Amino acid sequence: MTALPRRIARVRPLSAAGTAEQFFVSSDAADFGSAAGRTWTVIETPFPQSPANASSAPREGWQPGDRAQQDSFTFLAPSVPANVLGMAHNTGRPGRDLPPQAFHKAASSIIGLGDAIELAPGMGRVDPEAELAVVIGTKARGLAPANARGAVLGFTVGNDVTCRDLQETDELWISAKSQDTFTPAGPWIVTGLDESGLAIDVVLNGTPLRAASTADLGWKVDEILVYLTSFMTLHPGDLVLTGFPAECAPLSPGDTVVCRVQGVGELVNPVRTSPWPGPTSSSATS
Repeated sequence: MTALPRRIARVRPLSAAGTAEQFFVSSDAADFGSAAGRTWTVIETPFPQSPANASSAPREGWQPGDRAQQDSFTFLAPSVPANVLGMAHNTGRPGRDLPPQAFHKAASSIIGLGDAIELAPGMGRVDPEAELAVVIGTKARGLAPANARGAVLGFTVGNDVTCRDLQETDELWISAKSQDTFTPAGPWIVTGLDESGLAIDVVLNGTPLRAASTADLGWKVDEILVYLTSFMTLHPGDLVLTGFPAECAPLSPGDTVVCRVQGVGELVNPVRTSPWPGPTSSSATS
């Protein structure tokens, strides 16, 4: 029997702003925007094998079983991953006709709901990519189709921000995809979700772009996990971005970008100019 969807979030109490305090909360409400959906319950970490995802020491109002209203905390990225991976050319039949291919994104590129995507001056075209992201729940190596799903805690929304100019000049895509702030994720994890046909789209400055579906992905979730764990170990809290089949448009400072995945939620981030110059295709030296 399939479990009903449940949301899990990593949050920071407003009273702890400016600190590293973090707690995990959950909600079983079907309507995310209702009064019930805005009331959360403090839980133990869903990543007990991951020290980076340990909850802070319990305190008054923030002990397992306590209730927390959504206006009493801010959402953090849903986990602190050791690895952030994405899938290249994973759209439809053309993607499936090619061997699966992954790329690594720096874990330091992760930001959460409401955090700013920062664009270095002169960077060139930078696109958002709304993606269904798998959140790994347990250490996994050598998965098979029959047990791959057991490694999945749930799903979140990922934004695989990519500098196209740097993607053309960097064969490994490191500078194109791993810049600080280039992987927004959140606002929460949804468990017990059938991800086989979920709508995915980007809304840029209030204008929805052409949507697509997780059904448009070439390689599906279980297949991706089998492939990745054939050569590496996935760890609790790791994020796997599955691919971007929808339409995008370039970002500019001052924009607001929303990445949406049906049944999961909306990930909203402003865009601003980075205080750092960042790499460019013409500045790299050997």
